[in-house]
Amino acid sequence: MVETPETSDLHQSSGGLGTVVITGAAGGLGRAFALGFARRGYPVAAVDIAPDGIEETVQAVTEANGTAAGFTADVTDTASTNSMAQQVNEYAQSLGTTVHAVVNNAAIYATINRSSFEDIDPDEWDKVLGVNLKGPWMVTRAFSPYLTAGAKVINLASATVYSGSEQWAHYVASKAGVIGLTRVLAKELGHRDINVNTIAPGFTLTEASYGLMDDAASYGVQRGALKRASQPDDIVGAALFLAGPDSSFVTGQTIVVDGGRQFI
Repeated sequence: MVETPETSDLHQSSGGLGTVVITGAAGGLGRAFALGFARRGYPVAAVDIAPDGIEETVQAVTEANGTAAGFTADVTDTASTNSMAQQVNEYAQSLGTTVHAVVNNAAIYATINRSSFEDIDPDEWDKVLGVNLKGPWMVTRAFSPYLTAGAKVINLASATVYSGSEQWAHYVASKAGVIGLTRVLAKELGHRDINVNTIAPGFTLTEASYGLMDDAASYGVQRGALKRASQPDDIVGAALFLAGPDSSFVTGQTIVVDGGRQFI
């Protein structure tokens, strides 16, 4: 666990809200989720395979007067995810809370080699499917013993599932699988009064997105009903809704957040 000294002084800021777990929290959308939930008073468990990035996220949350601790895990590894979930549960208990929400955000995205489906390296296919699809399953499974009635699981898919983005078969397939997984988990966890939903973001301006193309800031803007680029906070708002009480009767659903670039 990576925790800054300042966080011990901020434990009372939770106001009774449960702890929110965010995977892939070392940067990009994951860091935006961490900050967004912390600003609403949720204690945050920031999870990633990259410890340096987690420390930066925890520091950013602390500077925003939030409560956070960092945890390292490989979301494709059973022992790693189980150990992390146990540590996070102990952290939540130390704050006098329970694990309220799990945001399965960890994914391989910016480092993917875009190529036709015939040319995708099978090892890369396995790696992408491992993190992007196996990961949410393993993390949710690891946290299942610690989730109580009213808990939320929020999975991250992608609007590319509906557009069928070319030369990205492994990424699109992995995110389509997340939507299917969400529906099954909603059924299997529903009897415990646990909600499971998916957010499918469109192209969003994170550090990774800027690294993909020179025209990231304008990419696809004219195709949307809202003529502006998606910012991380646009996605965070949907997650806050799904984690909050106003979504208590919403489960098994996919919310597309892309400014109206496509309607489903």
